Amino acid sequence: MTIRYGGPGVRLAGNGLVLREWERGDLAAMVEVFDDPDVAYWTPLVTPFDLDAAEAYLDRAHSDNGRVHLAITTDGERPLGEVMLSQEAAFVGYVVGAASRGQGLAARAVRLMTEYAHNVAGLPRVILEIEPDNAASNGVARRSGYQLTDLPLNVVTDKGREVRLRTWEHLAELG
Repeated sequence: MTIRYGGPGVRLAGNGLVLREWERGDLAAMVEVFDDPDVAYWTPLVTPFDLDAAEAYLDRAHSDNGRVHLAITTDGERPLGEVMLSQEAAFVGYVVGAASRGQGLAARAVRLMTEYAHNVAGLPRVILEIEPDNAASNGVARRSGYQLTDLPLNVVTDKGREVRLRTWEHLAELG
C-alpha cells in the first residue's frame, strides 16, 4: 500500500484500488453510487440522493469533521463507491455502487482504510457496525479481517426504521 497523507489530501493505493478524495467533478458519479434502493435501505444517506444532496455531501466531506471520505476507484478516476473513516469514533463505513458490486471492491477498500486507520491515524481498534441480516456487508467484514464482537446490539432509528447493528472490530497488530 502506498499512502499520501497531508498536503492537499489523502490518497491510498493498493489491492488493485486507488482511494482518493471526492472532487466537484464527481457529483454525477456520487448520485449514481448513492441514489440506489439498497444504499437507501442499509445506510443513513439521504434519499433520494440527487445533485443537491451530492453537493451537500461533498461540502461535509471536505469540512474538518474528523472524517476521511474517499472515492473507491480502480484507476484513480471513476468513482465506483466510497469508504469513510470517522477518526473520532474509529468507525469505517463503505458503499459500492450497484453496477460495481460483486468485484470485491468493498473488502479491498475496507482493508486499505483499516491499514490507514491503524498505521497513519494511530487507531488501535477500528469498528464496523452492520445489521445482522445484511449478508453482503457481513461478508465484507469477514473478508476484511474483522471479528464479530459480543457487544450488545447498537439500536438506532434511521428514516423511521429501528436499526439493530452488530459491532465488528479490527485490532492493530502489536509489535
